[in-house]
Amino acid sequence: MILNYIKLTRPINLLIIVLVQCIIKYGLLLPLGVKVALDNFEFFLLVFASLCIAAAGNVVNDIFDLTVDSINKPDKMLVWRIIPEKSAYNYYIVLNVLGVAAGFYLSNLLDKPALTAIFIVISALLYIYATHIKAMLVVGNLLVSVVVAMSLMVIVLFDIFPALDTNEMDLQVVSSKIILLYAGFAFYINFIREIVKDLQDIDGDKNGGRNSLPIALGRQRTIHVVFVLGVMGLIGILLYSYYRLYYFSTLLFYFVFLIAGPMLFFCIKAWSAETKKDYAFLSLLLKLIMLSGIISIVFYAKIATQL
Repeated sequence: MILNYIKLTRPINLLIIVLVQCIIKYGLLLPLGVKVALDNFEFFLLVFASLCIAAAGNVVNDIFDLTVDSINKPDKMLVWRIIPEKSAYNYYIVLNVLGVAAGFYLSNLLDKPALTAIFIVISALLYIYATHIKAMLVVGNLLVSVVVAMSLMVIVLFDIFPALDTNEMDLQVVSSKIILLYAGFAFYINFIREIVKDLQDIDGDKNGGRNSLPIALGRQRTIHVVFVLGVMGLIGILLYSYYRLYYFSTLLFYFVFLIAGPMLFFCIKAWSAETKKDYAFLSLLLKLIMLSGIISIVFYAKIATQL
């Protein structure tokens, strides 16, 4: 039973959040010598709060997706089929309380109590997304992608902002810009992935009265949109590699072969995608591209001041 509750939070996605935040903290900020506000315990509180809020969002999303999931993935449903809906809702409340409480405690340790609002707002947005915004054309895709980007930006807000120092500001600004760049990358890749997931879930979404891009445009036009977005992302990666990383061979190699290469493969596969199996593969590929992209942050510690 405990394992089912863990599955309900989508632990793989939560592990990615942990990995991303740890890479930024221990792979960029500390090696770069950036003056930061959080010690190891305080950073643990930040990660814990982020995980609880994200987990709660995943739980409430499944609670309000019962009708849709009964069509799209009936064999994988946990709420109602295995976990009672009331128990799932109580679980959601507990996770939210833990997340906001950890965020509140951390904010007060930093003497920045107003930062607690970040976790409250994100929690509220995830609830509104699950109950209302998810049914709106494109808006839901944009909102969840913003939340994904925020899992990176909280490092700036909690670890760099409270430690701002005029004598250390150059490194703090440079590292913040790098994190912002990657947050934008995460937003864009996740936005494409959300559209791909809508292609997977089109049957259930129709039955649930939702208005996703595939429902509005049809599968064929939507996959063309996905292809164009993929090509635009590929061009952006290559242009950035050429103009900003040309003299940094290791990072240039990484971007071209481990980010742009898989993105090119994604575009090729997207052009001919027709089935749910194809869409599922594209979704997985985008998740791997995002993960590969985030890992490249560790290379910036040696070159950040030269960019």
